[in-house]
Amino acid sequence: MARVSLETDTARRLRDGMARGVLSFPLTSFRADGSLAPDGFRAHVAAQLATAPGAVFPACGTGEFFSLDEDEYRQVVTLAVEEAAGRIPVVAGTGYGWAQAVRFARIAEEAGADALLVLPHYLVAAPQDGLVAQLEQIAARTRLPLIAYQRGQVAFTAASLRRIAALPTVIGLKDGHSDLDRLQRLTLAAPEGFLFFNGAATAEIQARAYATVGVPAYSSAVHAFAPEIANAFFAALRDGDGGTVDKLLRAFYVPLVELRDRVPGYAVSLVKAAARLRGRPVGPVRAPLTDPSAADLAALRTLLTTGLDLVGAAL
Repeated sequence: MARVSLETDTARRLRDGMARGVLSFPLTSFRADGSLAPDGFRAHVAAQLATAPGAVFPACGTGEFFSLDEDEYRQVVTLAVEEAAGRIPVVAGTGYGWAQAVRFARIAEEAGADALLVLPHYLVAAPQDGLVAQLEQIAARTRLPLIAYQRGQVAFTAASLRRIAALPTVIGLKDGHSDLDRLQRLTLAAPEGFLFFNGAATAEIQARAYATVGVPAYSSAVHAFAPEIANAFFAALRDGDGGTVDKLLRAFYVPLVELRDRVPGYAVSLVKAAARLRGRPVGPVRAPLTDPSAADLAALRTLLTTGLDLVGAAL
């Protein structure tokens, strides 16, 4: 298989997008009974695209990939591709063991996705050879470019990074560990043009730190419910406006993380609840996640109002 160029096509479009905006991870819309709500998802993605993200990543962690069956996954990716209409790259999530990941990869390819984000495999810890083999098996069975996601039980060494970067279609790495020593070693081991981005939960908290090791791009869960805040933070960080960055961190992002850390799963369910507070048709989360308590929802509303006020927007 010929190597996908790190300077053209999807990789180039992603690099350009990562330089001009945050990476958007849309929520998957469900009805009250838990069934997929395609119209709600289409409307949500359209609203996200209107705020100029660098790329859109449907059916990933924030989009509850882990709770979607294959038919639902096909609908979600297809709708995202239709709404994006080639304007920005669409990177779909895939994951579990490699055999199941390949099934999702083929669906994403048929739906017109531009690339795949390979989510951490299910349950078991694995040695470095196994982590590399997981990507090798997926790469051998899809034409789509791959971005590896290291988080949880997946953490690559510099030697393994060289091995996966040598695979013809692996074009980048999303990091969710926030181990800057390890990440610096990875960026130095990677070939020129290899893509890296900050995928930590509430990535803005660590955006400045990531930038110091050469990884300024990041995904933004806040963009899913308050693109006004997410875009203001991105612009301030890009322009070196430390005062605005600090103001948003103190008054909005740090309190959001403190609220998020109260309950497991709030990294997704708080985001979805905040989107509902903004009138977005995203519906509830699916089990095993739970929607926020009444008290936490009230705290979220107050915090969201404060953050929007800081950037001249309203709930």
